[in-house]
Amino acid sequence: MGKEQTSLTATRLLIENAGCASCVAKIESALNSHDGVESAVMNFADRSVSVSSYYDSTHLIEILDKVGYQARELASDDLSEQIELQQQLDQKAFRNQIAHALIAIVFGVILMLYGMVFDSMLILSNNDQIVWGVLGIITLAVMFFTGSHFFVNAGRSLRYLQFNMDTLIALGTGFAWIYSGLVVAIPESFPMVARHVYFEAAVMIIGFINLGKALEIRARGKSSEAINKLLNLQAKTASIVKGDLEIVIPVASLKQGDVIRIRPGDKIPVDGVLAEGLSYVDESMLTGEPTPVAKQPGDSVVGGTVNQQGAFLMRAEQVGSETVLAHIIASVRNAQNSKPEIGRLADQISSVFVPVVIMIAIFSAIIWSLFGPEPKVTYAFVVATTVLIIACPCALGLATPMSLIVGIGRAASKGILIRQGDALQTASKISTVVLDKTGTVTEGKPKVTHIDTIDGFSESTLLQYAASIEVMSEHPLARAIVEHAKSKKLPLLKVENFNLYTGAGISAELNQKRIAVGNEKLMTDLKIAHQKAALRVDQQAILGKTSVFVAEHDRVVGVISIADPIRKDSKEAIAVLHAMGISVVMLTGDNSITAKAVAEKVGILKVIAEATPQKKLDVITKLQSQNEVVAMVGDGINDSPALAKANVGIAMGEGTDIAIESADITLLRNSLHAVADSISVSKATLRNIKQNLFGAFIYNSFGIPIAAGVLYPFTGMLLNPVVAAIAMAFSSVTVVANSNRLNRLWKSNV
Repeated sequence: MGKEQTSLTATRLLIENAGCASCVAKIESALNSHDGVESAVMNFADRSVSVSSYYDSTHLIEILDKVGYQARELASDDLSEQIELQQQLDQKAFRNQIAHALIAIVFGVILMLYGMVFDSMLILSNNDQIVWGVLGIITLAVMFFTGSHFFVNAGRSLRYLQFNMDTLIALGTGFAWIYSGLVVAIPESFPMVARHVYFEAAVMIIGFINLGKALEIRARGKSSEAINKLLNLQAKTASIVKGDLEIVIPVASLKQGDVIRIRPGDKIPVDGVLAEGLSYVDESMLTGEPTPVAKQPGDSVVGGTVNQQGAFLMRAEQVGSETVLAHIIASVRNAQNSKPEIGRLADQISSVFVPVVIMIAIFSAIIWSLFGPEPKVTYAFVVATTVLIIACPCALGLATPMSLIVGIGRAASKGILIRQGDALQTASKISTVVLDKTGTVTEGKPKVTHIDTIDGFSESTLLQYAASIEVMSEHPLARAIVEHAKSKKLPLLKVENFNLYTGAGISAELNQKRIAVGNEKLMTDLKIAHQKAALRVDQQAILGKTSVFVAEHDRVVGVISIADPIRKDSKEAIAVLHAMGISVVMLTGDNSITAKAVAEKVGILKVIAEATPQKKLDVITKLQSQNEVVAMVGDGINDSPALAKANVGIAMGEGTDIAIESADITLLRNSLHAVADSISVSKATLRNIKQNLFGAFIYNSFGIPIAAGVLYPFTGMLLNPVVAAIAMAFSSVTVVANSNRLNRLWKSNV
C-alpha cells in the first residue's frame, strides 16, 4: 500500500491504457477526488498526468488501478530519461499496433474476398454453418490477439461504470461477432435475408483502428522535436580536474564546486563561473544571438552553450535540475502539459460524450428495428455498430494538447518560453503592450558618460560616495556607477544607516556624512535644494541620458549622467507591433525628458515617466479597466508587481531562473522582436486549436447522423462499419498532422 507523506510532492505518471479524450476527465476526477491530492492534470497527447499531492506514487497508481487505468511512475529527476522512456514505450506501442493492424486487416481482407468470390456470407445451409463456424472461431482468435486491449480496458472501465473509446470499440466489434455467431449457431431464428455474417467487419475494424493509433503515435513523436533538440544541447560527460588528475564523469554526477576543464568545441556541461583562462562562448541556444561572447575569469557560463576558441577551467555552481537549461526544458514541458480554458472545455465535453453516443446507438437501433426496411434486425445492428465506431472522441481529445506541444515547443526553439496554456490563450488577445525602458527598449547595459560637479566638489569623491551607496542596489543604473568607480580603482567606503526609497533612490551615512543618490523626487522628498543641478540634468536628458543627483547633507554636490544604448532592432520591432494593430506604451521610472527622447527615437507615441512600482501597477490596472488586454514587458525582477498584474507578463531576461519564474512568458532573446513573435505564435497556436476542435466537432456532428442512417431515406446510402473505423482512425491523424503545421512558424505563414 502507498503511504501518505508530510510534504507536497510533484509526481508524473504515464498512463498506459488511456484510450481517448473521455479518459482525461475520469483520470483527473479520480485523483482530484482525494483530499491528499492538491491537483492532477493530464496531457492526453503524451498520456502523462502531473500530480501534486501528499501521496507517494504507489498510492496514486493504486487510485488509478481502482478505476481501470494502468499507470507507472516517470521516476527519474532527469527529464531526458523520462522522455527516453516515453519514446521507448511509444516505439514499442507503434511496432505492436502496426503488427496487430496488418494481421487484422490482412485476415479481414482474405475473409472478405472469400465471401465475395466463393460465398455469399449468408448462412443458408449446414455446410455454411460449418465453414463460417470455423472461420468465426479463427476470427475470434485474431480479434483476441490484435484487439484484446480494447476489450480488457473496456471491461475494467465498465466495472466502475466508466465509459471510454475502448467501450465503443469493444461494443461495436463485440456485437458484430456475437451477431454473426448467433446467425451461424441458430440461423433459423433470423429471417432469411438477415442471415448475413460480419466476421470480416469485426476484425477489419480492429485492424484499421490499430493502424490509426500507430500513425497517431508516429505523428505525435514529431511534435516533441523542440524538447528533443533542447535535450540534445545537454553534454553527456564532463572532465573534472582534481589536483594533477583529470577524470571524465557523467554530467549527472557533477557536484557544486567541481572544477571542470572545457576545451575548444566542448559543450559546457552545467552552469558555473570561469575560473581560469579566456575564451569565446556561443550562447545562441540561450539568447538567439549568433555572435560568440568573450569570457574571462569571473564571468558566468551556462550549461548547453558551446565553447569556441580558448580552453579554460570553470567551477560548477548549478548542477542537475538547477541549471538554466534544465529550468528551460522543465518550463516548456510544464507548459505543454498545461490546459488553456478552451482545452478544459473539450475535456468536459469528452467526459460525457461516450455515454451519449451509446444512447444514440441504442436509440438508432430501436428506430431501425421498428421502422426500418427488412431485414430490420440486420439494419438495426449495422447502424448501432457504425455509430459506436465512428463516434470515438480521440480527435477531440488530441485537438488542444497536440497544438500546445507543437506551438510551445516551436516558440521555445526561438527563445520564447511560454509557462502555461492560459498565458498562451490570453496572449493571442493582447491589445496593448506596455514596455519598460531600461533593459527592454534599451540594452540594459548603461555606462557612465559624464560627471558634473558643483561648487568645485571633487569628481573622484563624488563618484566614490555614489558607488559606495549604489553597490547596495541591483538597479542597472546603480551597477553602471559601481563599475565606473571600479574602473577608476576607487575604494568603496563603509555604509551605515542605509535607506531605500522605492522608485526614487537611496541614502546612507559615509564617514558620518549623510549622502543621498537619486532622482528629483528624492531630492524634493528630502528637502534638498537642487535647482542649480536640475538644469544640467535636463540638458543631459535631451540627449537621451539619465542623470542622478548626488547630495551631501542638504545640498547637491554633483550629477552623474548615464547612457543606455537603444537596442538596434527596437524601432523596427515596435513598428511590427503597430502593424499588428497593437498599442505600445512606454512606462518607466526615468525622468520624462529622457523617456520622451528615447520614445521618439523608437516610434512610441505614449510615454508615462517617473513611475514608481506602485504607479506602474496603477497604470496597468487603469488600462485593464478600459477593456484593454495588457502585456507588460520588463526585466522580470524590478517590474514584478506590474508583470503580475498584467494579463500577460513578459520578462526580457538572460535566461536566469529568476526571469523564467517571474513572468507568464520569458524571452531569452534580448530583442523586442520576440514580443511580436510571442503574440504571433500565440495567435497561430490558438487558431490551430480552434481548427482542430472545429474539425473534430464537425466530424462527429456529421459522422454520427450519417452513421445513424439519416441519409438512407433520401439516398439509400448506409455507412459501412469498416468505413466508419477508417474515418475514425484517420480523424485523429488529421488533427496531429494539422498541429504539426505549427512547426512551419517563421518559415511561412500558418
